[in-house]
Amino acid sequence: MSRRGNRTINLPAPYLKRVWLEPSRIADREAYPFCLPIFTDDFELCFEAPITIIVGENGTGKSTILEGIATLAGFDDAGGGKGYRPVDHSDALEKMGGQLSKALRASWLPKITNGWFFRVESFFSVARWLDKLALEDMRMGLPGGPPPDFLSHSHGEGFLRFFEERCQRQGIFIFDEPESALSPARQIEFLKLLRRMEGSRICQVIMATHAPMLMAYPNATLLRLTKAGLEPATLWETDHFKVMREFCDDPAGFVDAALQDE
Repeated sequence: MSRRGNRTINLPAPYLKRVWLEPSRIADREAYPFCLPIFTDDFELCFEAPITIIVGENGTGKSTILEGIATLAGFDDAGGGKGYRPVDHSDALEKMGGQLSKALRASWLPKITNGWFFRVESFFSVARWLDKLALEDMRMGLPGGPPPDFLSHSHGEGFLRFFEERCQRQGIFIFDEPESALSPARQIEFLKLLRRMEGSRICQVIMATHAPMLMAYPNATLLRLTKAGLEPATLWETDHFKVMREFCDDPAGFVDAALQDE
């Protein structure tokens, strides 16, 4: 349960219902990211389930879409939550989610600005910043206990601990390829976290991933992003699963064929 001003929000996720492109807000159609094939004038993305998973090849625009949505939610497009800006910003980052969000419109019921945008690239900067703040609070005698100390753990362990601490409240949570920091065993733990988030009915999750294990999460809306646009898909229809199945059926033969195909 959360508060929006003085009003308690009792509605279940999803809170963000739809995002769409407003062509009149695009200053330069040739500029990135509007030059990507996905961003046609009728681009639209609807959210009907608490968990939405977007899959697609590199360069199709998955991360850019997530950055744009994160900015619409009031998050920093480099990662973090509302009011957090712990990461150095490059021009490249500013031209992605920040620029896209200026041309996007969104439908919320209601608008939620609690939550977090998780990016592997910025995790250590965010974690280092939070550890520093917690340590300063402890030295000043402020409540909250010992510092989180996320960085004392292994990469995957620190990620999961960070997720556990941030994903217990009502909000919208955006994950950009979380498997980049998770071993297969850690991915199973992440699936369990997703189940708890879905079960709470107060968390909306939007995730981009290349990991078939995460794509297989039940009850999620799975969308495949291609140059032709976004379309619903099953796990078995994704290129990621097809490649992984071929490898598992014959690892040696798969690798040998791949190495010969140059």
